[in-house]
Amino acid sequence: MKNVVIIGSQWGDEGKGKIVDWLSNQADVVVRFQGGHNAGHTLVIDGTTYKLRLLPSGIVRKNKISVIGNGVVIDPWALLEEIKEIKSKGVDVNPNNLIISEAASLILPFHAEMDEIREDAAGNAKIGTTRRGIGPAYEDKAGRRSIRIIDLISEKNLENKLNIILKHHNAIRIGLGKKIYNKTRLKKDLIKIAPNILKYSQPVWKKIDEFKLKKKKILFEGAQGILLDLDHGTYPFVTSSNTVAAAASIGSGCGIESINSVLGITKAYTTRVGEGPFPTELKNKTGEELASRGKEFGTVTSRKRRCGWFDGVLVRQSVKISGINLIALTKLDVLDNLDEIKICIAYNLNGKKIDYLPTGLENQLKIKPIYKTIKGWKKSTNGIKKFENLPDNAKKYVSEIEKFVKAKVSSISTGPERNDTIRIKNPFNF
Repeated sequence: MKNVVIIGSQWGDEGKGKIVDWLSNQADVVVRFQGGHNAGHTLVIDGTTYKLRLLPSGIVRKNKISVIGNGVVIDPWALLEEIKEIKSKGVDVNPNNLIISEAASLILPFHAEMDEIREDAAGNAKIGTTRRGIGPAYEDKAGRRSIRIIDLISEKNLENKLNIILKHHNAIRIGLGKKIYNKTRLKKDLIKIAPNILKYSQPVWKKIDEFKLKKKKILFEGAQGILLDLDHGTYPFVTSSNTVAAAASIGSGCGIESINSVLGITKAYTTRVGEGPFPTELKNKTGEELASRGKEFGTVTSRKRRCGWFDGVLVRQSVKISGINLIALTKLDVLDNLDEIKICIAYNLNGKKIDYLPTGLENQLKIKPIYKTIKGWKKSTNGIKKFENLPDNAKKYVSEIEKFVKAKVSSISTGPERNDTIRIKNPFNF
């Protein structure tokens, strides 16, 4: 029995939904450990499409326990709306199959407003956030003034907490020429929804320890991608949480020995949403073709994704930083029509060849990719389910990626349907 962390090895949007669905079907427990409702997973089960934002992927399957850990920031209204939406499709959501950490911090309406204010004021320096309040909510968590799930239990405690957090936010709002935020209405709204949230709340660290003692298989489900990690990503164009595999331990309250395998979801090319460095970006016809064939639009925001060649340097860096031992390669079929395909194997920085992404933004924007070119296969791989049935050049491409990033390829996605997958190794048994 092994526990698996599943994370994106690029900038998110790697096509985690289908792989998470496959693994959540095998798991007993599925845990979300970071992020907010800015990242989405699309699952299609028996012809029904589920678009999940906060709820773990296990929620749509019977006899699975879904857990939202302390590392997640939760918009309570968005969560309740998502639960309502899922229930309308016949999914049972109750305190037995959904557990929310009582230590998780809340995203409140003024967080989203602050997100909007900052992005609009930043001009060309904007980060490209989803404007959902995730960043400001994490700031309050780090500043030790956030309101957590447990704070909804006591009206008196909630009053004190609101005084503290709004003293901070209203000072900023006044400085920016905005109206102060009304505490009375917010308190009333929170008290109204509190019972609907609190019925799911428990000490998650304790529950996970119980699951471990019962030998349950646990899937830790990451959001976004490693290159958006607050410490290890393309700072400041990153998310506000740690997205690396180690965050699964911190964001759920379990020891690092609980993690047995790390699966990095990796797209066969590279995409990015929003602003920030993108060394292999293709601002040409090929980039447009990748976007069109790959249907590169965000699940939650519908924002168009920027597209480029596979950046082996970045994925190899993600493998090292996050301890990835298996790669799930997605969207191989998107490359079917190309005459040649390129893999970035190094960068040129001011005339010097380097084999890693530099830390400073200035240098990240300066670097030029150095490519290895592979001949395209010019045949359809759509729906292929056995590795030996892939065209020879497609096999070569997969092999080149595997050797360069130094991680085994465990599965290859050859189409949008759940069964359009070549399964080579099972992360739970690796």
